[in-house]
Order: sequence, then structure tokens, then C-alpha cells
Amino acid sequence: MKAVRFEAWHTPPVLKDIERPAPGPGEVLLKVAGAGACHSDVSVFQDYDDSLPIAKLMAPEYTLGHETSGWVEEVGEGVLGVEKGEAFLVYGPIGCGLCPACSRGQDTYCINQMTNPYAAIGLGRDGGMAEYMVVPSRNLVPLGDADPVAAAPLADAGLTPYHAIKNAAPRLVGGGRYALVIGLGGLGQVAVQILQAITGATVIATDMKEDAMAAAEARGAVTVPGGEGQAERIREITGGTGVNAVFDFVGITPTIKLAREVVAIQGSVTVAGIANGVAEWSFFTTPYESSLTNTYWGTIEDLHEIAALYRDGKIEMDVTTFTMDEALDAYQKLVNHEILGRAVVVPHS
Repeated sequence: MKAVRFEAWHTPPVLKDIERPAPGPGEVLLKVAGAGACHSDVSVFQDYDDSLPIAKLMAPEYTLGHETSGWVEEVGEGVLGVEKGEAFLVYGPIGCGLCPACSRGQDTYCINQMTNPYAAIGLGRDGGMAEYMVVPSRNLVPLGDADPVAAAPLADAGLTPYHAIKNAAPRLVGGGRYALVIGLGGLGQVAVQILQAITGATVIATDMKEDAMAAAEARGAVTVPGGEGQAERIREITGGTGVNAVFDFVGITPTIKLAREVVAIQGSVTVAGIANGVAEWSFFTTPYESSLTNTYWGTIEDLHEIAALYRDGKIEMDVTTFTMDEALDAYQKLVNHEILGRAVVVPHS
């Protein structure tokens, strides 16, 4: 079968033929419906190397793809309640399965992370950027009759903003609340929809790209372009009180600075963009009882909930599809920042 393989640090992935895997006990073989190409993949093969402590969990060689959906093709020994042909979304994180975090379904925060054999499906363990993939049955989230191809990015681009918003949701309960989405790529566009679906907050969205802001505006967001006076315009929309919950899906120093300039007293700033930006803090410039936190991915329970919103038509994914033979082109377009929304490889198109 064809697969996109990460073979060496600082080296683009390659498309090659490998043997089709077989499911072991407790596993299923999925016929891949869609595999999302993520900027995290680009970071892995372009930016990371052995100098990072977590790099040993993502060391090559393996198949990329941590945003995956598919149909059950084969069922391994001991797997119950799963039938051939059913469509599922794949929960990518895999922890130790024994610690308190894993018992909550929060594998991303596994306390034994550094002694696990890999970081996640598609990040150290063979992922879904292939014609077929093997998945632990516990990591399957049902899609029912919903389109599995467009659903694939929900596994990260949907899950990550949903978890961040769910954590901050108490700040958005009640009238006259405001939420700000910084960065309107794949995650930011979904965040706008999630906020509209599960909160009553006025959603403000900001980006440097006009087409991205137009897409967010069409979904009910009030948009503010980047540049001079950005913070002042955002505060003006809130009547000067500031934003109750800010979600930064970029994570560079200037966006974190913007978030902290506009957050309200007792508001929250959640950084979900992994760009390693830094923040300065002082008592007199920080709104009282405001918080600055970060989140990474989400729980398997969260993925069940975001899949339900998708099945109910409350959110949609902006996807550009590619064939398996075009998979490397998809990654190059990510490198070139030419994708609005999410690139999804469809191996069996």
C-alpha cells in the first residue's frame, strides 16, 4: 500500500509502498477515508530534531497522519461492538493507559509520557497518511452517516479548539460576554463555529488575511484586521471592558501580547498555537484575576462531543482534498501557507 513516510529529521517526507498492516488483539484495521495534513507534521520533519526532549517519542521512521477517519476493514482478536464498514474518527493520543490522566481519557497529559514508546498515532507510531492503518479499538469515535472525509481534521483541528473552549466556557456564561479568536486558519475557523454553537458570547475574530476573516464573518463573527490599533478596536467592541475569554491559535509573542492587552478583569487567555511565543507579566498591567494558560489537544470524551456537533450539522470543516499521489503536494502547500482551512488526503478517491 502507499504511505507518506517520515524518514529523517529536517527532511521532507516521502511517498512509498509499504506492507499493509494487520490488526493485533484489541485493534482494528481501518480503510482510510481521509487524512488531514497538519502544520504539526511540518514542524516534525522541518523543525524538530534529537535536541528536543520529546523528539525521541517522534523519531523516524513511521507513517505521518494524526487526523484520520476511516471504515473498519478488519477486526482484531477481542474487539467487540465494531462491524466492518462502519465509519470512525481516530483519537490520536495514546498514553500509558494506567495513570490518572489516562483514566480520564486525557492521554495528552499522561504522566508517563516520556517513557511511552511514542507520542501519538502519526507522531512516532504509524498514522493515517496511508491507504490503511491499525488503531486500538478504544481510540475509535463513531461518525454514523456523517461524511468521514471532511470529518478527518476534527481529530485535531476540531478537538484542540473544542477542549480549549470547553475549559474556558464558565467565563462565557451569561449575557454580554465576549470571546476572541486570534488566528483564523483551520483551528480558528472551527473555534468560531464551536463558540457560536455552545455559548451565547459575541465572537470577535482577527487575522492578517482578508479571506480568512471573510470566512469567519460569514459564520457570524465580528472581525478586526491585524495591524496598528488592533487592540483598541477589539476593546471598543466590548464597550471598553475587554474580552472574557481569548483563544490564541497562533502562539507567537505578538499574539500573546495582544491577547493580554484585551482580556477583561477575571478573563482568561488560552494559548493553543504551538509557536513558542513568550509573555511578560507585571502586577499593574495584568487585569485582576485574569489567567494565562495553554492547552494541548483534548480528551477522547471531547472528541465524542465534537463529533456529535459535526453529525448534527452544527459545525463544518473547510477542506481541500488531495489524492494519495498528491499527498506530498499537500504538505508543500502547508509549508508555503497556501491552504485555507485543512488539507485532507483521500487515499481511495
